[in-house]
Amino acid sequence: MAKLAFIGTGVMGAPMAGHLVAAGHDVTVYNRSQAKALAWADKYGGTVADTPALAARDADAVFTCVGNDDDLAAVTLGEDGVFAAMRDDAVFVDHTTVSAAIARRLADARALVVDAPVSGGQAGAENGKLSIMCGGSADAMAKAEPYMQAYAARIVHVGDAGAGQTTKMCNQIAIAGVIQGVSESIRFAQNAGLDLDRVFEAISGGAAQSWQMVNRWPTMAKEEFDFGFAVDWMRKDLGLALDEARRNGAVLPVAALVDQFYADVQAMGGARQDTSALVRRLPK
Repeated sequence: MAKLAFIGTGVMGAPMAGHLVAAGHDVTVYNRSQAKALAWADKYGGTVADTPALAARDADAVFTCVGNDDDLAAVTLGEDGVFAAMRDDAVFVDHTTVSAAIARRLADARALVVDAPVSGGQAGAENGKLSIMCGGSADAMAKAEPYMQAYAARIVHVGDAGAGQTTKMCNQIAIAGVIQGVSESIRFAQNAGLDLDRVFEAISGGAAQSWQMVNRWPTMAKEEFDFGFAVDWMRKDLGLALDEARRNGAVLPVAALVDQFYADVQAMGGARQDTSALVRRLPK
């Protein structure tokens, strides 16, 4: 049993920290909204700390899953941040989707750091089936990976600090085009007067198949979007990718276009709806 700290008990962090408890570890959590941390403790057990630093004190490993670059900097480098309290031999693992720049900044601040954004959404976190893309040293990975196995279906060490975050950007770039394609396919089928269930049956087992088609076509056909990965979060992630592309010279015309389509969905009131709500902006 290890002593662990988990900072951020939102829709992703709460079940991930819960899996660490189920694996037999002693877990202390911190959340900016203490009510969420207390609700987590009621559900999973464990301990609630008043500050990130108090949660991290004497921990073998510290995990974060917060909102954005500023939130991550606050809980790590701030006055009550975890870096001020962590042991030198403890590993730090960040599961937030943030910029590669802050991932590298944190790796410069201490030796054992892994940037480890995840894919799989809330369902993946709850079921312990996340895909985790990691950047950091081999030593940091060796310490972090046994813990991450509690909630992962796949863990890939991609490269040095920041590589996990840039790989997550690749993931979101790929998803953006696929969701737009599925959206257009659904609307085309509707305008052609086709039965959407039959179309799905016909095309979902062939070359058109994707995770987005298999998992989202049925709900998109019913105009159900009150679940899953929010449009606001996708725009944040695509913004990170577009910023990094400007730095490294990559050209992302489809990602940039779909990002603007998501802005339309936000304007339509769909900011907190699932990313599959992209279909809403296409007329029937």
